[in-house]
Amino acid sequence: MSLTGQRVLVMGGSSGIGAATAELFAAQGADVVITGRDEARLAAVAARTGATAHRVDGTAPDEVAAFFAADTRYDHLVLALSGAAGAGPFATLDLAALRDGFERKFWAHVAAAQAALPRLTGSLTFLTAASARAALPGTAGLAAINGALEAMVAPLAVELAPLRVNAVSPGIVRTPWWDRLPVEMRDEMFAAHEKSLPVGRIGEPDDIAQAVLAVATNGFLTGTVLPVAGGVHLATGR
Repeated sequence: MSLTGQRVLVMGGSSGIGAATAELFAAQGADVVITGRDEARLAAVAARTGATAHRVDGTAPDEVAAFFAADTRYDHLVLALSGAAGAGPFATLDLAALRDGFERKFWAHVAAAQAALPRLTGSLTFLTAASARAALPGTAGLAAINGALEAMVAPLAVELAPLRVNAVSPGIVRTPWWDRLPVEMRDEMFAAHEKSLPVGRIGEPDDIAQAVLAVATNGFLTGTVLPVAGGVHLATGR
């Protein structure tokens, strides 16, 4: 596959799945642009991939609007903006933290997608999460955030056609998102999850990046939420 001559924007492209996605698109010949909050991480990804980096806080509407004010066209937009807030047992869930989780992921994705529309021609791909339908205790808040995004995919695909709109919904993936946990707790959780999955391992950023590439470049695919979770639905029956 060659994407030579196509421009791809990965918002949230400074680490984890976003960085892996930027690297994969660049390897296929695309002109890749990445945004993020951390200038050092952006510079590292840019040096590795040849991408053009812009520091943009995806949760700041004024910064997002200023970025898209430039008359730059994009063939594909990947929204890999991520927030860590919103998890925890429902009985004691900090509702302020849940609102913050919506601000950092749901509203950031929606605002960026809306601002990008005049500059976008081919595809829009949201990065959500399997928590939207996994039904795991302690993830009701995350399910609400990611489920809200996934619920928008089908109506947007119809409303915004011929722009194609899809989402890739990862399961547990080894990314910096998990660094907030103590190392021992994180490793124990990963090990337990590996045993329950038919594929026998935790996901890696490249696994998800390959799915994003496939979704973004398949001209006959729209209105779809693609789970990439190692067969977790087979293990749980959901």
